[in-house]
Amino acid sequence: MTDNFGTGLVVGKFSPLHRGHQALIEHAVARCDRVLVLSWSAPEFAGCHAAQRDAWLRTLYPNLERLVLDDARLAAECLQRNLPVRKLPTNLDDDAAQRAFVAWVCSALWGVRVDAVFTSESYGDGFAAALQEAFSGEAGQHWPVAHVCLDLARRLIPVSGTALRRDPHAMRGFLDPRVYASFVGRIGLLGGESTGKSTLAAALAARLETQWVPEFGREHWEARQGALAYDDLLHIADVQVAREDAMACDANRWLVCDTTPLTTLLYCEDMFGRTEPALQAHAKRRYDMLFLCSADFPFVQDGTRRDESFRLAQQRAYVAALSARGIAFTTLRGSVDARVAQVLQALHACAGDTTAHGGLTD
Repeated sequence: MTDNFGTGLVVGKFSPLHRGHQALIEHAVARCDRVLVLSWSAPEFAGCHAAQRDAWLRTLYPNLERLVLDDARLAAECLQRNLPVRKLPTNLDDDAAQRAFVAWVCSALWGVRVDAVFTSESYGDGFAAALQEAFSGEAGQHWPVAHVCLDLARRLIPVSGTALRRDPHAMRGFLDPRVYASFVGRIGLLGGESTGKSTLAAALAARLETQWVPEFGREHWEARQGALAYDDLLHIADVQVAREDAMACDANRWLVCDTTPLTTLLYCEDMFGRTEPALQAHAKRRYDMLFLCSADFPFVQDGTRRDESFRLAQQRAYVAALSARGIAFTTLRGSVDARVAQVLQALHACAGDTTAHGGLTD
């Protein structure tokens, strides 16, 4: 007969959160009335900082009780409860220090004593025994803590965080698409009207065997027959960002974005002379690689565009805005094929940067 428990605990670095972790969490949920999830890593791994891990857990398990900590978050939790501020144990600290910290988190931050700890590790028995000793001392009576081990041999889900950090793209099958999306690099294309952005986006996505996000602003402009109101501009940026996030789940290493919210911000400033704070925030959205398409294509009037002088003014506005924000960009020139080649060269150089999404290491 399978035992069920009142309160279960899952602890992990979740760097990144993979399907093995999910199986463990879901096993705990199936066997417990209440499940607590604790995550920390000191130091943290590239691409897996506390806010990101918290976002993964929140997205996949919105109702789960969790504490995802770094030193700043831990300090905030302590101050909120009028507790002395303490530091996280490091990844190299011994088992005793880490287990004592987990017991303290349960008692001091959650105000609970767990009945079971769920792991896929050989150290689970010792972990449960340490918690049992700590909680029994607090309670003044025996407080049993069971160890529930799932898939110790990694037969069901043969994966490790180390292997995934080495190449999340090659092992994306072990990541929920919403987690994998965090490792997809974003390519942003900018340029004035009739600078070939959409043509380039489609060609680049085909070459990279990935997805590209069309410009929603054009769709909305056509739907409104060119009569855009002030509030439409923030709506355009909201939808553009949401589409990017959704399509990143199905992308392959890179997601090509036909525009960025900076474009919407500049249109809003030009059309209305003011912008909403939320639109300004969207315009600060980070892209891993940003490219400005030159106005060296012949201007084509498709019935929706203004004129050549406006296109040149747009180009100047992009350069000024990016320079003022200290944002690096690469200017693309020549034919579509030439521009694709220039982008690929830049991406190849980016692959050597271990801080980029495409080149994560331990």
